[in-house]
Amino acid sequence: MADMLPAGKLPALRVMPMPADANQNGDIFGGWIMAQVDVAGGTVAGKIARGRVATVAVKEFVFKQPVQIGDLVSFYVDVERIGKTSITVTVEVYAERRPSDPKVVKVTEATLTYVAIDGAGRPRPVPRS
Repeated sequence: MADMLPAGKLPALRVMPMPADANQNGDIFGGWIMAQVDVAGGTVAGKIARGRVATVAVKEFVFKQPVQIGDLVSFYVDVERIGKTSITVTVEVYAERRPSDPKVVKVTEATLTYVAIDGAGRPRPVPRS
């Protein structure tokens, strides 16, 4: 069964990887995908924190499918938990392939925790309203 983009949800980020993001086999570097996941999760956490956040933990990355040059990659973020100073999110990543014969595949997912920080880089409370 083919994957589908999550119904009724907007992606936090959509990106098309370029040849410079690929290894010698034409697959996109895992580190590039990890960086984009961090950007997507951080934008949502930063909005909730109403300011700067820092990544403090990544639970795990499981790469299910390779990402290829020309895939349209969508990053969907769900908030899992809001603590006193931290925000934990899950990011699911889907690739839309081949416009001539469209196919959607889930390529990875990860759970990340961010901490809200002040101007000096110290933890601060997450606003509650």
